[in-house]
Amino acid sequence: MKRRFFALLTLVLCLSCAGSAGGEQQTRPFPVASIPGLIVEPAARAAWFAEHYWDGYFAGDGLCDSSALLGVRMPELEQSLANWCGVLEELPIAEAQKAVGKAFDAMEARHAADTSQHVYSRFSEIVIRYLYDPNSPMRSEDLYLPFVERLVRSPWTPEDMRPAYRHEARMCAMNPIGAQVPDFRFKMLNGRVSTLYAIRAERLMLFFSNPGCHACKGIIEEVMGHPGIPERIASGRLAVMNLYIDEDIDAWKAYAPNYPDSWFSGYDPDGVIRADRLYCVRAIPSLYLLDADKRVILRDAPTEKVLAYIDKTQ
Repeated sequence: MKRRFFALLTLVLCLSCAGSAGGEQQTRPFPVASIPGLIVEPAARAAWFAEHYWDGYFAGDGLCDSSALLGVRMPELEQSLANWCGVLEELPIAEAQKAVGKAFDAMEARHAADTSQHVYSRFSEIVIRYLYDPNSPMRSEDLYLPFVERLVRSPWTPEDMRPAYRHEARMCAMNPIGAQVPDFRFKMLNGRVSTLYAIRAERLMLFFSNPGCHACKGIIEEVMGHPGIPERIASGRLAVMNLYIDEDIDAWKAYAPNYPDSWFSGYDPDGVIRADRLYCVRAIPSLYLLDADKRVILRDAPTEKVLAYIDKTQ
């Protein structure tokens, strides 16, 4: 974590020194939090930096450039948010969620002080796009959860948006990192019925896919082409459960022979996952990583993140 954190910090510092492109007079560089010198342990420095990342930004003056928010140009602001997400990923989830909650509180306080700058809506839109959009490589339901919980409660949330945010909060609270996922039945092409918990392995990829899905095919190729993955599967250290949760079973049966023979592939005969009763699957494909006790290590995570974790720990 030490190397990754300081690499990200260096990138943020470089951005903060760059200033405004083209000598614009109404923008400012992103204000980087200065870690107190008394904090020397890398993990403590990372936690402090994540929690205080936005202090200077929300304390700054709002300038009138339409391409900026609180004086920082939008491209630089989005890059700064991406860097912050990188720092959060290196923290224990409880510390990362605390930092996200603190950022929301600072955003809300700044908006309350001057509603004319629309800080609440503009900053929230960026955070939602980075942390919750299914297409974002930085998406994380666990990090979005403390943000959306505050969206539900905030006095600045439009009333017609509260039901949607409540639903998102309920979905993000399902099967968080560290939780033991619920068991379910699946039916294979040969008609045999098994369960998730019957699969024994040190690590288990739970892959929600659709037949003929181009992105799903890409994940299959990426996983099976990754060095060491076929060997881990063959040794029993890693298992892949490939699950179809929609209703066109004939289409799935026709496509099922395309899945790797070394994977467990089946469909949800009870329709419980499709009904959002056990898992939140917002988009297909979706990839979870579980430990030997079926506890969540990663959920709805990009493939490269899952593979990197396996490389690091197996």
